[in-house]
Amino acid sequence: MNIKKYLNFRTALSFTGLLTLSVTSVMAQEAVDAATKHEGLGKVVSYYVLLFLLACMFIGIIGKVLQVYELTKKIQGKKEGISWNKFNGVMFVAALIIGLYGAYWSFSVHGSQILPQAASEHGKAVDTMFNTTVIITTIVFVLTHIALFIFAYKYKFKKSKKAFFYPHNNTLEKYWTIIPAIALTILVLMGFFIWRGIFNLTDDQIAKAIKVDVTAQQFKWNVRYAGADNENGKKNFKLIGSLNGLNALGLDLSDKRNYDDLTVNEIVLPVGKPVRFSLTSIDVLHSFYMPHFRVQMNCVPGMPTFFQFTPDITTAEMREKLNDPNFDYNLLCAKICGGSHYNMKFVVRIVSEGEYQKWLKEQKPIVTEDMIKEYQLALEKESNGIGNKIALNN
Repeated sequence: MNIKKYLNFRTALSFTGLLTLSVTSVMAQEAVDAATKHEGLGKVVSYYVLLFLLACMFIGIIGKVLQVYELTKKIQGKKEGISWNKFNGVMFVAALIIGLYGAYWSFSVHGSQILPQAASEHGKAVDTMFNTTVIITTIVFVLTHIALFIFAYKYKFKKSKKAFFYPHNNTLEKYWTIIPAIALTILVLMGFFIWRGIFNLTDDQIAKAIKVDVTAQQFKWNVRYAGADNENGKKNFKLIGSLNGLNALGLDLSDKRNYDDLTVNEIVLPVGKPVRFSLTSIDVLHSFYMPHFRVQMNCVPGMPTFFQFTPDITTAEMREKLNDPNFDYNLLCAKICGGSHYNMKFVVRIVSEGEYQKWLKEQKPIVTEDMIKEYQLALEKESNGIGNKIALNN
């Protein structure tokens, strides 16, 4: 019996490819229909799992077909049908070309989506550090992968070649130890000095900054501005919900600095002026994140954190740069804090000094008259309680 008569290599591959394409098309259409009808992720996930299994099966079938092909060559007394060493070497070169193109595609497509334009003074330094790191690591990535895959092709197995045992080279080890050490030292020092410039502030720099207190909670931001004294009053977590539920943030009304603090529905800041945010949370861990200003800091229950920066591009200027009249800076939460995490957005506007002062005059005190009445009533009850105790002791 002639095996070649019953096995046609091209026919087998074509049939397998058509079968895979038809089954995949049907499954893809079902997945799209399921997603369109909002039937959940079950069918969509099942589609990708089955697609993966089908791909594995397809590769297995090709392998079996190739094994039969090799067997027919041996039965016919011919030489090896496929030079697998050469094939693997060529595949390494193909993987290099495809991989480098994939890296280029990722840079060109995803690169522009990493971070928006920096709109703060320290943001430009952060971007410089980031870009320097990317450039250095990209050069190393490209060179090492070209060497890796080309060597795999060039030194593929041949019966006429004999492997050369090359266990050690002091010169090479010096190069690949000293050069990365120098590069990493530069990057670490650059990051260290930029970090110091952001967080190692003098008392005078802190005093001149606009003080804004932010309390995170599921799922919103509570923002208050310091009043004329530019100092936010104290808070106490034990006072949260006191004064008949009016004291949602736990303000300590014995601290007079609270009385001129302002409650706001948006963050408005003057361009070119430093602002210092004090950050806390009243429930779970949140993250104070403003990507355009390169600002991110955790809001931790029971532990205040701080971030100070200076915005240098107004909202109007950024709208003009982006040609987007609806653009706004935003405060976001960068920690998945619960089911409605996505709702934690807060508009941020950067304006001129005149616009800022006008907006500031329109804001209302966070301590309302009802809160003051409840607080005074609580003080009277406490005072009467102390007087009754003294009378009883006498």
